[in-house]
Amino acid sequence: MSANDHSVGFVTHDACLRHLTGPGHPERPERLVAIVERLQDSGLWDSLTHTPARQASLADIALVHSQRYIQTACHEITQGRPALSTGDTAVCPDSLAAALWAVGGVMTACDAVTAGEVRRAFCAVRPPGHHATPDAGMGFCVFNNVAIAARHVQQARGAAKVLIVDWDVHHGNGTQDVFYDDASVLYFSVHRWPFYPGSGAEAETGTGDGEGLTVNAPLSVGAGDSHFRRALESVLLPAARAFGPEFVLISAGFDAHVDDPLGGMNVTPRGFGELTQMVCEIADNCCDGRVVSVLEGGYGLAGLAESVETHIRSLMA
Repeated sequence: MSANDHSVGFVTHDACLRHLTGPGHPERPERLVAIVERLQDSGLWDSLTHTPARQASLADIALVHSQRYIQTACHEITQGRPALSTGDTAVCPDSLAAALWAVGGVMTACDAVTAGEVRRAFCAVRPPGHHATPDAGMGFCVFNNVAIAARHVQQARGAAKVLIVDWDVHHGNGTQDVFYDDASVLYFSVHRWPFYPGSGAEAETGTGDGEGLTVNAPLSVGAGDSHFRRALESVLLPAARAFGPEFVLISAGFDAHVDDPLGGMNVTPRGFGELTQMVCEIADNCCDGRVVSVLEGGYGLAGLAESVETHIRSLMA
């Protein structure tokens, strides 16, 4: 057993705090503050490997997003628009830098894991990403952090097949769109349905070369730990075994938490820990445990912070 067998990297950047969404907005800088304070107070902070982020380039963003959308987002943010014209994403003049640091932070985490510097990593970054499609930012998202990271590990790190596990309470329509016809990425989402953004039905399974590699497990309002756990056991596990990923990414939304103001679900911090353990077991069996987890939603600060602590403890196990 090497020294890094249980090491977990932690990636964040102060630029992510400067993405200001306005008074009363649920996706706010305090989310990251609450996470860091909880990790410090719990004693976990000093057990983590703090991996410095880098800022993504626009060429990195173009791994997933169209040039037209990149130009639109850059222009609208730098011109001081309060929201993107493509969807419901509040922005401020510092949002472009925040979004580039968020993407770059996830790419940095992937590099650290593939290089063996850490076994797994968690990225406390914002704005979130899984609603951003190739041509539009929406749902609080500017660029699709996880989708870009998947392309990065494929093209720069040689991981031919990537598994993305998304347990945010909202379906990751953007990530699904990116890989819907792609045989190299298995996208699994467990989420409340019907719910925003309207996608994520069980019948949405991919097309062309990607047929069968989009796997949706929609759940009814009020679902809790056992429902989410059963979805991973009965739906994700057999799909992942058949696919054989070489790298695993988690779109780790914590807005299915029982106290979340938006989610309407009943997952506990312990439940998030169990889901994490299940994904890590897949990675242990398929790809030497390589997992990078990326913050998506989660808007009740206390529940978010406790859930992230439990999540990270499970990543360290």
